[in-house]
Amino acid sequence: MTGDVSRLFTRTMVAAALVLTVFSAAAQEEPDVLDGLEVPGLSSFAPPTTQGPLATAGEGEVTLSAHLTEEGPAISRGLVWRVFRPEADEEGKLPLVASAQGGSGVFMLDPGSYLVHASFGRAGATKRITVDRGARTESIVLDAGGLKLDAVLSDGQRIAAGKLKFSIYEEQPDATGERPLIVPDVSPNSVVRLNSGTYHVVSTYGAVNAVIRSDIHVEAGKLTEATVEHKAAELTLKLVRESGGEAIADTSWAVLTDSGDIVRESVGAFASMVLAEGDYAIVAKNRDRIYQRDFKVVAGRNQDVEVLAVEENGE
Repeated sequence: MTGDVSRLFTRTMVAAALVLTVFSAAAQEEPDVLDGLEVPGLSSFAPPTTQGPLATAGEGEVTLSAHLTEEGPAISRGLVWRVFRPEADEEGKLPLVASAQGGSGVFMLDPGSYLVHASFGRAGATKRITVDRGARTESIVLDAGGLKLDAVLSDGQRIAAGKLKFSIYEEQPDATGERPLIVPDVSPNSVVRLNSGTYHVVSTYGAVNAVIRSDIHVEAGKLTEATVEHKAAELTLKLVRESGGEAIADTSWAVLTDSGDIVRESVGAFASMVLAEGDYAIVAKNRDRIYQRDFKVVAGRNQDVEVLAVEENGE
């Protein structure tokens, strides 16, 4: 019995020695594998619930694109995206969830319903979307085009850009009888992006009464170019003691229509303005003396207009 126990103990010691020898050899080949390694208990880990990034766990990916027309390509730049919750807050406003600028947008959103608004210049459209945990794409058709405006004189002469501006209004008046203003102070030859439809355009040459109004239709997916014709002229008024003489300083000016309505008042040796064609009365006042001249504005004929400081008795 004692011999059997002795033989079993001997075999156990030999096996242990062999295991230590193998472990020692492995440690010599890779000496740094276990240095400083701390393995926590398995109870501190939990299996992942998603295969995606931790920051977007539970969210859905939505790719949004906008098009001018149903068949048109996606707009690559110039878009502004805004994503809202459809339920208004305590102030009656829709909470803004996300926004982006550029072309197509990619949003990570919690599952649920949203209102997506895409704006392209003054054109825009809104669409309700539903988000789940998968990836999806949504497109919005803006039904929009572009409007490019310019103006010339009646003889075809171009008008200096600095003296010309446009304002774009809704076609139909509102409850107050006024047309809502959409875009003010539009420079000539600039492109304004608008939803398709008809708009009331006001072109102003100068700052007095040279105004042209017209209704212009914008077609979706196209650039509409419109040129209006102004029948007006640029005038420079001066009060002189003789024809071709020097302008008299400290002169007050008033320009009246043939019906007596004042269209322009100014003070100075010179009075420069743009007037629509027609008949006018020019009144100059200097040192409590008043001088008057009737004058006809001819479209496209820019000129200096002299008012002679001469009394009725010739003095």
